[in-house]
Amino acid sequence: MTQTPPEVLDCGRTVDELSDYLTAGRIPADAHIESCPDCLNALDALERVGRLSRDLMVDDAERLPPPPQDWLNGILSAVRSELRAGRSFPIHHDDPRVSISVTEGAVRALIRETGDAVPGVYIGRTQIIGNAEIPGEPVEVDVTASIAWGLPVPETTARVRDLVFTALNQHTELKVVGVNITVEDLHGYASDKESS
Repeated sequence: MTQTPPEVLDCGRTVDELSDYLTAGRIPADAHIESCPDCLNALDALERVGRLSRDLMVDDAERLPPPPQDWLNGILSAVRSELRAGRSFPIHHDDPRVSISVTEGAVRALIRETGDAVPGVYIGRTQIIGNAEIPGEPVEVDVTASIAWGLPVPETTARVRDLVFTALNQHTELKVVGVNITVEDLHGYASDKESS
């Protein structure tokens, strides 16, 4: 079976096409992109990476040495690898004739959006470990993150962990028994708003 390269989404659009579309301000509007869940997830991921890049450039470059050259490439690689829909996780419905599921890609997007909402945090890779296709089976979630220099790591990761756990309980039927956060990078400096 031939696999699609990671730069090409399941719908056939490429990450480069979506990046160009985003750079053009999403004008003219592309009906397929604006209605395709895979494309919308990819656009969201590209926008987050763009915000991170801008935040790092705005940060006073003299305070810290620049991050390693492959740091941003690592984040982009993680985003590219997670743009696929992946597995389907069932959602219970009272009518046995109705089958509802949520894709792994959508759950990863939820995790990323939840973690990125914490000031000074950028989520890298997410992984759902366990047999989530079977209702009630326990799963763990592994998340990597970059945190702004100066933020207290234990408190920040605890906050991300709690928010991710709550979001998954509210929006999925996954039986999450653990959310594991690994801080892989520190970036910039925490602003006063982030550190308070």
